[in-house]
Amino acid sequence: MNTTESRLPDPVHITIDGASVATYALVPERGAALGDVVFCHGTPWSSQVWAEAARHLSSRYRVFMWDMPGYGESPKDPAVPIDLASQMSRFAQLLTYWRLDRPYVVAHDIGGAVALGSHLLHDSEYAGLFLWDVVTLDPWGSPFFRLVADHADVFAELPAPLHTALVKEYIAGAARHQLTTGWVDTLSQPWLGASGQPAFYRQIAALRPEHTRPVAERLQEVGCPVAIGWGEQDPWIPVDQAVELQDRLPGSPRVTVLGDVGHLAPVETPSRVSRALSDWLAQSVTCRDRGMDR
Repeated sequence: MNTTESRLPDPVHITIDGASVATYALVPERGAALGDVVFCHGTPWSSQVWAEAARHLSSRYRVFMWDMPGYGESPKDPAVPIDLASQMSRFAQLLTYWRLDRPYVVAHDIGGAVALGSHLLHDSEYAGLFLWDVVTLDPWGSPFFRLVADHADVFAELPAPLHTALVKEYIAGAARHQLTTGWVDTLSQPWLGASGQPAFYRQIAALRPEHTRPVAERLQEVGCPVAIGWGEQDPWIPVDQAVELQDRLPGSPRVTVLGDVGHLAPVETPSRVSRALSDWLAQSVTCRDRGMDR
């Protein structure tokens, strides 16, 4: 279990499709980059969950990250759509804004749906895609998640101390073992206060399985090499879905299962995740340089 939360540099805010987006970039201090890596976070997270892996990879790669509108350091404007279909389109536009040519994409939770949707529905091209505990296949969404989605306005009116306790318990419940107080506070902070509390319930209400079904139906059309990673004890999305994804994606991609790990592998065991990503990228770059990638 990681005991200290890594920190990201101050974000740079850009405008994509009329929405302000907090973005981050890390580059090698020495030598030329071997390629570009883009991280996608899930819910109720932010780029912060990928901070340690991003810093690890930035010694050899250019690393790009974004907080989806409605999350993390991005504004939480109620007028900005934050459903998955909107985020898929924004990610495709963001890659164009960054002028990235076939980056490697690493995605967690609903970030997997966003990355897959950008690729399959908006023609974004990737050199490779690593999916970690991703939301794509039905069923997804716990009974609590669906309860909140159906009554977001009611939950938004909870007294602040009750809301804070609920958010922290919800976040802590994603991990196999107890998260540190620092990590719980860091991941909870964007969802507290006058703007954070309603935003927490608004983003849950915006997430609907009908936006992942068009992606799930086209998984056989994925046009880049894929790898899959999963926490064996994921309490939110069972590891069985990793096997089903493997069966439905082209080429029966390799699955890395991390024992005694829950839904938050990048936070729970960043060293193992970073090692898996480094090995995957090294192999992918070698294949690319030899002209073996498809």
